[in-house]
Amino acid sequence: MQYRQLRYFVKIVEAGSFSRAAATIHVAQPALSQQVAELEEKVGLRLLHRTPRGVVPTSAGEVLFERASSILRRLDELPSLLKSSTGEIAGTVSLGIVASLAEHLIGPTVEQLGSAHPKVMLKCSDGDSESLSGRLQAQKLDLAVVFEQEFVPTFSRTLLFSQRFFLIGKNLPGKARSSVSLNEIAKLPLVLPGVYSERRRIIDRAFTEANLTPTVVAEADNLSSELSAVRTGIGHTILNIGELHGPNAAALAKPVIIEPPITMTCSVISSGDFNLSGAGEAVRGLVADVIRSFIKTTKRPGATLVN
Repeated sequence: MQYRQLRYFVKIVEAGSFSRAAATIHVAQPALSQQVAELEEKVGLRLLHRTPRGVVPTSAGEVLFERASSILRRLDELPSLLKSSTGEIAGTVSLGIVASLAEHLIGPTVEQLGSAHPKVMLKCSDGDSESLSGRLQAQKLDLAVVFEQEFVPTFSRTLLFSQRFFLIGKNLPGKARSSVSLNEIAKLPLVLPGVYSERRRIIDRAFTEANLTPTVVAEADNLSSELSAVRTGIGHTILNIGELHGPNAAALAKPVIIEPPITMTCSVISSGDFNLSGAGEAVRGLVADVIRSFIKTTKRPGATLVN
């Protein structure tokens, strides 16, 4: 099994077709087909399903794709690891940040990294905590800033701050108040993330422990859709955000903290199976400092730094 064959196979799966992969890596399509055929012959298994719309990996192909992606990623990191061993911090680091924090953190992180470690290239992306954790586990990210309640042992983590939950809505019940109870929330229509979301699991657990049943009128796949639905007035939501800005604040009342507290912990996580490169360690420390400074200076509602 050759490095070139693994690289071509990964690019084909990522592109979804031989023609798109050929255009991306500037290799003739017949050459790609030949390399994949030789690879399938060596492993004795079919790795790709050919369809009129392109290709998709077989079950064996999916396993190979995940493993090969990891191997190729580690090989690509070798130059930066060697440079780091000489004291020079350099390389590329992929960082995922949970969407509710990304707009506040990406700018300062990139700016400070450029000053402290100019030879480190940062690739940033955002998403929900579940998708970022999954991408980290699949080794498509080096680091991720996520919210957790249960600490999965497969990750290495730096705990940053705990965050309380708030009720978010267009028209909150009753007069101005400092807090709202789960018993009151149970009587309200709710727009929540899907049942596989970590935030949804935490919310459902809190209602179950209080012997209450939430009134869920809609579920949303992402935060923007969730808040869009709430802005229409069809229901409220429960978020680990105590202060809304920009378009998210439009037509919404000031968030109200929930009593008794429901909390999540914000952490910087990385793989527990692989050590970070020198560049990765530098980014982890810098991101942690940026987040702690952000919590202190903004006095983020419902947030408490973890010592």
